Amino acid sequence: MRVLLLSDAYSIHTIKWAKSLSERNIAICIFSLSINENDYPYEDNCNISVFSYEDNNTKSRESNFSKLSYLKSLSYLKKVVEDFKPDIVHAHYASSYGMLGALLDFHPYIISVWGSDVFDFPNITFLHNLALKYNLSKADKILSTSNVMAIETKKYTNKDVVVTPFGIDLEKFKPLEVDSLFSEDDIVIGTIKTLEEKYGIEYLIRAFAIVKRRHRELPLKLLIVGDGSLRNKLEELTINLGIAEDAIFTGKIKHDLVPKYANMLSVSVSVSNSESFGVAIIEASACGIPVVVSNVGGLPEVVEDTVTGYVVPVRNPEETADAIEKLILDDELKARMGKAGRERVKQLYDWNKNVDQMISIYKEIVRK
Repeated sequence: MRVLLLSDAYSIHTIKWAKSLSERNIAICIFSLSINENDYPYEDNCNISVFSYEDNNTKSRESNFSKLSYLKSLSYLKKVVEDFKPDIVHAHYASSYGMLGALLDFHPYIISVWGSDVFDFPNITFLHNLALKYNLSKADKILSTSNVMAIETKKYTNKDVVVTPFGIDLEKFKPLEVDSLFSEDDIVIGTIKTLEEKYGIEYLIRAFAIVKRRHRELPLKLLIVGDGSLRNKLEELTINLGIAEDAIFTGKIKHDLVPKYANMLSVSVSVSNSESFGVAIIEASACGIPVVVSNVGGLPEVVEDTVTGYVVPVRNPEETADAIEKLILDDELKARMGKAGRERVKQLYDWNKNVDQMISIYKEIVRK
């Protein structure tokens, strides 16, 4: 089978799908709106080819209609299709790449929605709304990683939306003994996220400060893994709250190191302001770490409240602190929730099963 992916070649999601599918003897071609040969993530895989058409105005996942210059790449994309001869074209992201696929008019055509393409893009203007509806109308199959995103997508199409979870490798994400940044007695609260507004890191920091104030006798530590535009602001917040000495900001880490850092945590907290799925949470759960998440987007789907963790109101550091406190004061509860979290990931978010599901969808649509 030959599959052409219209997707950002540098997204960890694209990399993971492309490499996993190619390992199942599927020939993969990626058409990306940008490419950097100095940071090429597919060097060792001869079953994956990557093409791109760029000019100075090209931007991946473009959401502004005044900058639709990426459509100049359409003629080049048609040449790629002619040469590669795919059995399926699969666009990851329903707006920019979805538009390219819709205009390409190749069938069978699949669109996977990712999040902002259905939650934000259609609300920019009436034309953006129409564009999303058009793109989805051209798809033979529409996929979503979460139920909440599938429901949102249904606002713009009368077609079925199939949920295809973006799971994890359970051999990589599991309870591990790691060389930690902390001492054995430390109680580590933290997150692995991009430091941007949508991920609500501020509320985690404020919740940690509340717990620290309530329990000065405990060796509480805060671990923030990731980088982003808010890093300086968030570091200043820890200073203002008097917790800077107990906080570590690691900056950006390689994805291969995520299991190591996840296993440093006693409790993983993702109190985002918006989130379409919640991969970081299932990664923590797979490592046997209990979790606290906000009640937004796809997060409540990946956490069974009071079983694998706690679901708390969004932008609410007090209730977030209460949930953290329950876990750090009850080792038996913490261990039980961590174990239940890993079992839930095994059932629902085993990456090998997710790849099997995607290949089944490919085979079904080709047969039609």
